[in-house]
Amino acid sequence: MKRKTKIVATLGPASDSPEVLSRLLSAGVNVVRINFSHGSADDHRGRVARVRATASELGLPVAVLADLQGPKIRIESFVDDAVELEAGQRFTLDTQLAADAGTREQVAIHYPPLLDDVKPGGQLLINDGAISLAVDEVDDHRIVCTVEVGGKLSGRKGVNLRGGGLSAGGLTEKDFGDIRVAAELEADYLAVSFVRSASDMHEARRLLTEAGGKARLCAKIERAEAITALDEIIEASDAVMVARGDLGVEIGDPELPGVQKRIIAQAREMNRLVITATQMMESMIENPIPTRAEVLDVANATLDGTDAVMLSAETAVGRYPVQTVAAMGNICIGAEREATADRPISGLAAHFERTDEAIAMATMYTARHMHADAIIALTESGTTALLMSRQDTHIPIYALTQYPASERYLALCRNVFPVAFSPSELNGVVPVEEAVACLKTRGDLEKGDRALLTKGDFTGPGGTNAMKIITVD
Repeated sequence: MKRKTKIVATLGPASDSPEVLSRLLSAGVNVVRINFSHGSADDHRGRVARVRATASELGLPVAVLADLQGPKIRIESFVDDAVELEAGQRFTLDTQLAADAGTREQVAIHYPPLLDDVKPGGQLLINDGAISLAVDEVDDHRIVCTVEVGGKLSGRKGVNLRGGGLSAGGLTEKDFGDIRVAAELEADYLAVSFVRSASDMHEARRLLTEAGGKARLCAKIERAEAITALDEIIEASDAVMVARGDLGVEIGDPELPGVQKRIIAQAREMNRLVITATQMMESMIENPIPTRAEVLDVANATLDGTDAVMLSAETAVGRYPVQTVAAMGNICIGAEREATADRPISGLAAHFERTDEAIAMATMYTARHMHADAIIALTESGTTALLMSRQDTHIPIYALTQYPASERYLALCRNVFPVAFSPSELNGVVPVEEAVACLKTRGDLEKGDRALLTKGDFTGPGGTNAMKIITVD
């Protein structure tokens, strides 16, 4: 059984060696994440070059997702590596303290606007909510707090405000430079962090275009404000990411499961890709097997229809990166095997604005009712395959394209299996016959299978205008 749900893996020291990288891709990684929060531009260039070379050797379409750091507000460092905070003690965040002068009583935070964002009675959360501080008073350069939930705290941890409302903009000066690097690297996706509104995505798209980049944009939903503007953000994006770490801190963990399901459903309804991320297999950073809670977490996201599940520290710095990918893949397959009947056709069914939309929906309806073995999309941009994938089905969708960029784009798309394909002729029955022969050679089709094939006149993106029913001979 082919795995429909795709896997995104973050690269880092644990996955830098050529051997480990090859094993990761072979284990089932479809998209690699380059985290611009860590490392230099040269680090990123080296990793992308190694990925592209390894994927080429293995014959795998692997996409590159460049993830911007965004306006992450962080505390500075401590005199010692870390301090232990206890519930009930005073702890101060000081905008004028030296960056390396933190103690058990205070730490620097070099973001002066925070003084205007917080008020007495508010709640600040540090390190994805592991440390909770109640705000007592705010003066001209300090925020004096009482520790509600203590624990070990080291430097450079992120700070969130419960309920949202931080004024940090969507893109920073660092992001501007990183967008240029992403364009240079020809990244397939660009993830924009801490998005507040559609305007953040429009600005990122403008900057990427000016830099010569052609990546699809992924909005990371991790601010409380983004939930209230969800539809407009999805509309302005090509994909969204449920970034559960900061999002859970801002809206509260009890609200997170329902919001995750809503984001996945809305992204699919609006024909956008969706990634579910953060701490999915966290225990496997140190352990060779996942917890049952992690198994259920990955399985539930799979059952909800997410296009991809993402690994962060597990593959970047973890002890078992390859085992983690293999375990995650097996969980996805297990969940997909037990999935309920196909979802009813929705979304595009209300109105077809373009011919390729009509063909996509007609194909999915016909495939279900004739119990087809496969769907074949001869595609240039990948749009028809994406549209068909939004109507979840057990029938595999093979996207045959002569464009490597479209192959990599579709590497993130649920239940779409991109295949490099260049027909000897563009007209008549030749492309159809060669497409079937290609899939037979790969072992994806066999004699007697029934398949539906969509195609256009090879006149450019969005040109799909025909569906053909095929019995493989």
